[in-house]
Amino acid sequence: MNWFRTTLLLAALTALFMALGFMLGGRGGMMIALIVALGLNLFSYWNADKIVLRMHNAQEVDAASAPDLYGLVRDLAARAGLPMPRVYIVDSPHPNAFATGRNPEHAAVAATTGLLAMLNREELAGVMAHELGHVKNRDTLIMTITATIAGAISMLGNFAMFAGLTGRGENRPNPLAMLAAMIVAPMAAALVQMAISRTREYAADRAGAEISGRPLALASALAKLAGGVERVPNPVAERNPAAAHLYIVHPAVGHGMDNLFSTHPDTGNRIAALRDIAQQMGGSALHQPVTPSPAAAAASPASGPWGTTAGQPRRSALDPLAGHSTASQHRGPWS
Repeated sequence: MNWFRTTLLLAALTALFMALGFMLGGRGGMMIALIVALGLNLFSYWNADKIVLRMHNAQEVDAASAPDLYGLVRDLAARAGLPMPRVYIVDSPHPNAFATGRNPEHAAVAATTGLLAMLNREELAGVMAHELGHVKNRDTLIMTITATIAGAISMLGNFAMFAGLTGRGENRPNPLAMLAAMIVAPMAAALVQMAISRTREYAADRAGAEISGRPLALASALAKLAGGVERVPNPVAERNPAAAHLYIVHPAVGHGMDNLFSTHPDTGNRIAALRDIAQQMGGSALHQPVTPSPAAAAASPASGPWGTTAGQPRRSALDPLAGHSTASQHRGPWS
C-alpha cells in the first residue's frame, strides 16, 4: 500500500511538472522542462550522496576507527540482507541520523555525535535499522527524485515571475496561469514531496522494527530525539530547509498531528504505530520503555551513555562508542 501511494504521488508530481511546463511554453515549454528535469535527476542520481555527505561534513569510519558503531551497522545490514553500507559520523551536537545513496550497493548511513551521546545501544540499533530500512526500500532514490522535481517546479515558478514582470503586450503570460505557476504549483509540489516523505518514514519505522527486532527501542529513541532536536539547532537544515526530509526526526518538530507542512509524521503517531508493531511481533521488546525518564529527557545530548561522562576525557568524534560496555544493555540478536 505504501508503494502504491508513493507511486501515485510521484505520478502526480510528474504530471504537475509537465502541466506547468505546458502552461508556460506550450508543447515546446513542456519538452524543455522535461529535458531539464531529466538532466537534474541524472546528476542527482550519481551525485546526491556526495552532496549530502559533504554538506554535513561527514567523516567516514570503519572497523578500526569506530568498531562498535561499525560492527552494529554491519550486523544489522546482515540481518536485513543488505550489502554493508558506508558508515559516517557527523560531529554535531544535534541528535539525528540519515541515509543516502542511489541504491543498496552504494548506500551510506550517518549518525551525529549528538545522537550517539543520547541513546543506549538498543535505541541506537533501532535508529540505524530505520536508516537501513530506507536503504532497503530504496527511499533515498525516491526522495532524491521528488526533491529534484519539486526544485525544478520552484525554478519554473521563479521563471514565470520573471516572465510576468518583463513580458509586454501579447508576450505577457495569462495572469491566472502566472499565478498558478508562481504560487499554486510550487506549493502543491511541496505538499506532494512532504506526503511522500511521511509515507516513507512510516514504512522505514516498520522495516527498522523488523530488522532490529526491537520496535519499542526505536520508539524510545524517537521520544528522546523529539526532545533533543528542539533543544539543539541544526545549522545544516537551517541553511538548507530542503534537507529536512533526510533525517529520522524533523529538525523542527511540530506537535499534535501530521500537518500538511511537515515532512515527517508526528512523533507521537509514529510511537503509537511502533507499539502496534510490537504487539504484532509478540512483545519481544516490551521491556523497552517508550518514554525516557524526566532526568534523561532533561539531560544534554553530551551526557548520554555514548558521550562524555564526568571525570573522563572526551572521546574522538570518530570513535564516540569506543570503550563503552554494552553487554548489560541489550539482548537483541545483534549483540
